[in-house]
Amino acid sequence: MAEYEHILVKRDGDTVTITMNRAVRRNSLSADHLAELLAAFREAGDTDATGIVLAGAGPVFSAGHDFGDVAARDLMGVRELLRLCTDLMGTMQSVPQVVVARVHGLATAAGCQLVASCDLAVAAESAGFALPGGKGGWFCHTPAVPVARSIGRKRLMELALTGDVVDAATALDWGLVNRVVPDDSLDEAVASLLGRATRGSRASKAMGKQTLYAQLDRPEADAYALALEVMASASQLPGAREGMAAFLEKRSPVWPD
Repeated sequence: MAEYEHILVKRDGDTVTITMNRAVRRNSLSADHLAELLAAFREAGDTDATGIVLAGAGPVFSAGHDFGDVAARDLMGVRELLRLCTDLMGTMQSVPQVVVARVHGLATAAGCQLVASCDLAVAAESAGFALPGGKGGWFCHTPAVPVARSIGRKRLMELALTGDVVDAATALDWGLVNRVVPDDSLDEAVASLLGRATRGSRASKAMGKQTLYAQLDRPEADAYALALEVMASASQLPGAREGMAAFLEKRSPVWPD
């Protein structure tokens, strides 16, 4: 794995952990920080790892965009910064690995966007989530995009318009995270969920993740048309063949990928 200034990247077995490491800046997302995250996800995506964990060092998961960086930019510069951020969110969803957010402390604005863009999220009881632009001067337009697709319209409106922090239990109830656990159980819970989410054929999982995102916002008939063709094609994958053979032969599968 490459060396970075603003993040730490470590591989342990089949899991790559990418840790935001700007604790002194509350893991705020400058252009350089975003570029490193994007490069790290692309690098991890090209490996044979099965899972990626996104974490944050220090007391805060991520405070969102670095206003020092934003304030120094003109209109074209801010557009470039937001495109970089959007590219990161899309890459997290397009890599073949299962991506899990490990959330502690606050995840606000684009930090909340990171959580919503991960495939799965596990939060510590101490975590909090907010789109604070609603009570400030720069509304959280882009962070609201994946958050809306996680929690629904009315809850999005409350989060985005009030700018208030919601606690981890509320985030769980709203569907922003999958699990809430005691702070000292966070790593164990992340590993457990990731372990269950990465079982089976790697190629089948990668195709499944890609298709889930592709069909989510389509009309039902279009979603079925897409899913039908992908599922028919996927039946010919070596992993699918092995899974069916193992079931029919009443034995444990030996995955080829």
